Amino acid sequence: MASIIEGYNYDIFISYRQKDNKGDMWVSEFVEALKTELESTFKEEISVYFDINPNDGLLETHDVDESLKEKLKCLIFIPIISRTYCDPKAFAWEHEFKAFVAEASKDQFGLKVKLPNGNVASRVLPVIIHDLDVADIKECETVLGGLMRGIEFIYKQPGVNRPLIPSDEARTNLNKTSYRNQINKVALGIREVILSLTKEPSEFTSESKSSIEDNPPVKEKSIIVLPFENMSSDPEQEYFSDGLTEEIITDLSHIHDLLVISRSSAMTFKGTKKKIGEIACDVNVRYVLEGSVRKAGNNLRITAQLIDAINDSHLWAEKYSGVLEDVFMIQEKVSRSIVESLEVKLSPTENQHLADRPISDLFAYEIYLRAKHKLTCWTEEDIDNAIVLLERALQIEGPNELLYTTMGIAYTYYCSPLPLKPIEPVLVKAKYYADKVFKLNPDSPDGHTLIGLILFHQGKTNEAVVHLKKAYEINPRNSTALLWLSGCYGFSGHMDTARFYYEKLSATEPWSGVNPGWFDFYGGKFEKSLDGYHKEYKMAPESPYTRWAYGSVLAWALHADEACMILEEIVKDTPDTMYGQYASFLLNALRGNTEEACKVITPEIASSWKDQWQMPWMVASIYSMMGKTEESLEWLEHAINRGFINYPFLNEYDPFFENIRGEERFVKLMERVKHEWENFEM
Repeated sequence: MASIIEGYNYDIFISYRQKDNKGDMWVSEFVEALKTELESTFKEEISVYFDINPNDGLLETHDVDESLKEKLKCLIFIPIISRTYCDPKAFAWEHEFKAFVAEASKDQFGLKVKLPNGNVASRVLPVIIHDLDVADIKECETVLGGLMRGIEFIYKQPGVNRPLIPSDEARTNLNKTSYRNQINKVALGIREVILSLTKEPSEFTSESKSSIEDNPPVKEKSIIVLPFENMSSDPEQEYFSDGLTEEIITDLSHIHDLLVISRSSAMTFKGTKKKIGEIACDVNVRYVLEGSVRKAGNNLRITAQLIDAINDSHLWAEKYSGVLEDVFMIQEKVSRSIVESLEVKLSPTENQHLADRPISDLFAYEIYLRAKHKLTCWTEEDIDNAIVLLERALQIEGPNELLYTTMGIAYTYYCSPLPLKPIEPVLVKAKYYADKVFKLNPDSPDGHTLIGLILFHQGKTNEAVVHLKKAYEINPRNSTALLWLSGCYGFSGHMDTARFYYEKLSATEPWSGVNPGWFDFYGGKFEKSLDGYHKEYKMAPESPYTRWAYGSVLAWALHADEACMILEEIVKDTPDTMYGQYASFLLNALRGNTEEACKVITPEIASSWKDQWQMPWMVASIYSMMGKTEESLEWLEHAINRGFINYPFLNEYDPFFENIRGEERFVKLMERVKHEWENFEM
């Protein structure tokens, strides 16, 4: 029977190793169940190729005959991924899986297709029947050219890792999945891909072929300011070129009719080899400003050029030479040249913003730039150094709203993602500077943002939202306020509102620092959240933070073996840090070493972690996983007191709390959480 699309011989090809179909005939049963499900999913008859006696094991070196090559001309390839499937010597791996990927990548549709909802899916739909070793996952991802996302048919209990069968009950499965529902997910996944293929061939054959046409319409007056290149002989002058970039972005961001990509997103292109057109496409803007800075002593030389990315033409290019005292004038000239070139009409307020100098003293301004550069590193030493620099700048400049705000925010950097210092003393200092901001400007949006951060870290999430909303209302482009509004609502279990503010933030900050997987995680979609955290980890695999985050999400998604491998790296490389201590705690818990895990939580560590906004519920969950009911409930109550009132997450989603959900104290805590969750500031 042919495919529903002319030129293809089958709609679906099922690939497996013969040893995975011995005994209980798991693969044969899966195929029959899938065929039945497809009959109720499609009006048309869907053809499935499944060889009950594949050439596996005995003929590992056998050449693929012409008949098999023809059968591989299918729309969707479903490999049954077991512990033994990812074997370079296996017939199925070499002559089916790799062969299909190679052929599909070259055909009219390509390996990746755009779905009707705008998402992108692979024509390889893995069915995963065992937890896999990291090496096997990497083998699959190398062939696929990206993250492997499949549908799991795994039954998990402590010490159990086997294929899911129809008689397994979801309530006894740590995955909480049922065989019937997973079959339905496979059929619906097939349906989505086939619907996209039957409409018209997709031009989206690889992630690298995205174009401006793939994105939403480009706003006519939109720009990204790329990081100015430091041309000075001294790499220590990097702070100055980065600072100039940020100040021009800040100037332009005050202009209502101009869409400006934020600093944090722009900085992701620092040192990039991408072409201007690719960058503009990535962030969906028309214009790109690039330039360089050469600073030698008191002498400055700055170049800048504005490019129309649609036709790769230069609108203007300028060179500015002068002394350090001219930096404010040069900065304003660049901003006004952009405004004039794009024919943007300025209001009187916007015109004044371009002329304003938030720090009048040049030496204080240069020190401020050094401090901001230090804060991008997020280490305790760099935060300490940044605060010393800001104190010097204040001594020179005197009372200043920008310096006070930056000083207050610097103190909050000690609080997350894991506490670097005791939280309450640093928040008292942050509040001290917030008060100074409001004395200078009672309507300061940055002041409200700072107060919001302080309240959040104090566990007063509801009150934090009130101030963050005020900051957003005064300045709708306040990316820090949007970032934390999104975070507050997500942390509190109001995912729709969290996504609303995240979308507002993403309009000017495509790489906002918010991992999209974060929303899936706190919405209970642990498996789905792995995408975002895996990408984040791949970008900085040596970072203690990305390891901590990805290892934790793997644990909550019940990929214990993979989680342990990541956690081992943290313990090995940074054992005496908060990251290393947490990793040791979770690692021992996952391996059943309860006594060793409990030794990690010393009174000093417990005191520090209880002050943090995320750690208390995580520790509570891990204690529950180990069967330490009293400890779990104690930490859970503290988490709730610190503002963790994500009722759906605690009451339903978190798999490790299953051990204590029947406890009377847990039920009473959930009554309180539900009330606070339902009455949260919206």
